Amino acid sequence: MATVSPSATWVYALRLPHDPRAARVARMTVRSVLTSHGRPELLDAVELLTSELVTNAYRHANGPSSLRLTSLADGRLRVGVWDSHPHVPAPFGPSPHDRVPIAPAHADGGRGLGFVQEYADCWGGVALGDGLFDHRAGKLLWFEVGGAG
Repeated sequence: MATVSPSATWVYALRLPHDPRAARVARMTVRSVLTSHGRPELLDAVELLTSELVTNAYRHANGPSSLRLTSLADGRLRVGVWDSHPHVPAPFGPSPHDRVPIAPAHADGGRGLGFVQEYADCWGGVALGDGLFDHRAGKLLWFEVGGAG
C-alpha cells in the first residue's frame, strides 16, 4: 500500500471582491493555511503584510484583487497580491533605493508599505499593463518571509 505524504511546496489562491472586508478574509485565510502547514512562526508578519497589501488594493483599485500564498522548496513563503491598478508603489519598484519614508508619528496612515521593508526578507512588484489591449491589467506585488533554518 502506498503512503501519501504532504508536499513541502504548495500554493493557495483566493480571489477577493472589492469589499472593505477583503483584508479580514485574507488574514483569516493566511492564519488557516499557515496553521495547517505548521508554520506558526510566520503568522504575525504574514498576516500584517498581507493585510496591508490587500487593504491598499481595496483603497487604490476599483475592482477585485487576488491573494496567492506559495510555499517554496527552501522553506520560504511568497505572498502575492494582484489588483487592477497598474501603479507599482515604493518600495516595490525596480530601484533598490526606492524606499518608503517613515511616516510622521501624528499621521493617520502611511505606515503599511514601510512594514514590508521592516518585516519581509525580500519583495518586488511588476506592472502588468493598463488593460487597454490585453486582459492582464494591474500589478502584482509580492514579498517573501521565512526560510530553511
